[in-house]
Amino acid sequence: MAEGHPLSATLQLASFVGEFADALDFLFHERESVSGQTEIGGSELFHLTGNHLALSAASVGLAALIAVPLGLVLGHYGKGEFAAINASNVGRAIPTLVLLAVFVAYLGIGFVPIMLSLALLALPPILTNTYVGTRQVERDSVDAARGMGMTDAQLISRVELPLALPIIFAGVRVAGINVVATATIAPLGSVDSLGTPIIAANVYGRDGRLGAAIAVTVLTLALSAGLAALQRAVTPRGLKLAPTRSRRHRLLTPLRRRAEATP
Repeated sequence: MAEGHPLSATLQLASFVGEFADALDFLFHERESVSGQTEIGGSELFHLTGNHLALSAASVGLAALIAVPLGLVLGHYGKGEFAAINASNVGRAIPTLVLLAVFVAYLGIGFVPIMLSLALLALPPILTNTYVGTRQVERDSVDAARGMGMTDAQLISRVELPLALPIIFAGVRVAGINVVATATIAPLGSVDSLGTPIIAANVYGRDGRLGAAIAVTVLTLALSAGLAALQRAVTPRGLKLAPTRSRRHRLLTPLRRRAEATP
């Protein structure tokens, strides 16, 4: 049957829907592996998802522990701009698999080498956003706080950090999404994650590979939505109102001028 024929397209669509349904069934119901030696799918996904989240949280947490203080200090003093701004480009230029190979070569396999390689993936966006957020704090606010006798440490912790939090969390959000999506490489370092069914296709089959891919996608979208809500929650109320006030000012100013010009 020639390609492009309506019947051919219908059969392809039906095949795709069937494969998608089988992948969803893998997520919710246990079944025998391809070799028939073990049970896969269903409740096993809780274990894989738990490992995936634990690895991702540890990696992003370690990256934030390093990048946030460093970005705050560099941003406060206005130093290291080139390194901080271009950190994201460097992070994208170095494949995570290369970092994993290096850490495995020196540290062996296990949780720690995977975590370190993913932490280096998460560090650049957090560092860049922290630096940029700190530098974008209004100098008038900083000067006023300094005039009140605050030290540099107090300026960073009480003025610049709270005002830069929304931008910092935007960097954490990007880092979290990147890490959760990339943690599928963990089985290469002998750590189970949602990448296990994707990599071990000879055990999990096509349904397991597609089901795990769906699970990673859903997890990434849920994390993105959750971090976005958290970002809005940590944004100071004054910063939330500022754009609204700015738009209202732009709308009312012409009306006021017109009213004043009217005799």
